[in-house]
Amino acid sequence: MSKNNIPKHWELKKLGEVCFTTSGGTPNRGNCKFYQGNIPWVKSGELDRGLILDTEEKISEEAIKNSSAKVFPKGTLLIALYGATIGKLAFLGIDAATNQAVCGIYKNENIDSNYLFYFLFYKKPSLVKQGIGGAQPNISQGILKNLELPIPPIAEQQAIVAKIEELLSDLENGKEQLQTAQQQLKVYRQSLLKWAFEGKLTNKKIKDGELPKGWKRVKVSEISNVVRGGSPRPAGDPKFYDGKIPFLKVRDITKDSGTYLTTFEYTIKEAGLHKTRQIKPNTLLLSNSGATLGVPKICMIDATMNDGIAAFLELDQRSNLFLYYFWVSKTRELRNINMGAAQPNLNTDIIKNYEVPYCSFEEQQLIVDELESKLTVCDKIEETIIQSLQQAETLKQSILKKAFEGKLVNNLIEKVN
Repeated sequence: MSKNNIPKHWELKKLGEVCFTTSGGTPNRGNCKFYQGNIPWVKSGELDRGLILDTEEKISEEAIKNSSAKVFPKGTLLIALYGATIGKLAFLGIDAATNQAVCGIYKNENIDSNYLFYFLFYKKPSLVKQGIGGAQPNISQGILKNLELPIPPIAEQQAIVAKIEELLSDLENGKEQLQTAQQQLKVYRQSLLKWAFEGKLTNKKIKDGELPKGWKRVKVSEISNVVRGGSPRPAGDPKFYDGKIPFLKVRDITKDSGTYLTTFEYTIKEAGLHKTRQIKPNTLLLSNSGATLGVPKICMIDATMNDGIAAFLELDQRSNLFLYYFWVSKTRELRNINMGAAQPNLNTDIIKNYEVPYCSFEEQQLIVDELESKLTVCDKIEETIIQSLQQAETLKQSILKKAFEGKLVNNLIEKVN
């Protein structure tokens, strides 16, 4: 920022020239008496509250005397200096001390505290960028004190804050509406999948709990042979791995939201084939272990697979997409099955005994066509919402940029004079 980018009647000074800043400290954890006082002690992780009125820990007067911790007065603006919370801001609504990861900026009669808050919020990306380089991001006191601060007259600062808050409030309302629409879209997707396997997408006047005429419930084992893969042991043995044969792991299935699997990360050699399972193109797969179990994919390549994947062999390929969407509709339900293991895991017996509402291949195709048509519309709406939310973030930065270049509140100086 330079003097040429702000109005002539504004000043441009370093933050350290106009504000007193200092960081806190952490009393010795080995002395339990230091943490048995009544002085609120703020940690950087607590700066997401906006206004701090209480703290998780309290320290004693003795702790203050025997450490670099100090009590900041109510109204002090706090900023996190390093770690995962770098650049986060909050005001003290009480007198309180902080740890060394927090810098306190004292109130100043020449700087409106809210004006400074929004300026630092605006500068957060560049501050974080300056702080990258060490083991963790770190905004030093030097970086903060050398930050150039545009300073309009106090009345103009307050007018700028009022305008920022008005515009950001409107922007947040718009974002909330978009997020509500996003959530409603998610619910609608689930409803579509539910209706599809109740026969309601292709039949009229279906009573709840009943299937359309010609439909029946079948166990997965009646229409397919469900098998799991396997892995050559020991894992990574050069005798078995890094060959030319695709070897699928759960990550290959769960890394994206597409229907078809055509790419892979791992390979094995022919020597490892007797330890795994081979599958042909157009085989329906289902992840059956880990946090991402219950994700289906249709594999379009000759491949092998590990035991975190179930394959549906001997399934009439005309049912591939129908059963694919059935498992999409059941993902949440599958993840709620508790097998009592250290990590979620579906054995093949559970999958084989799952009941599928089944109909003719012709109606299955109609259902798939109807589902994909409606889900494509949902995808386009979702894309528009995401783009709008991204634009809202860009607009927020644009509002703040104009504010601190003197372009948000026009001709105020003439009105003040």
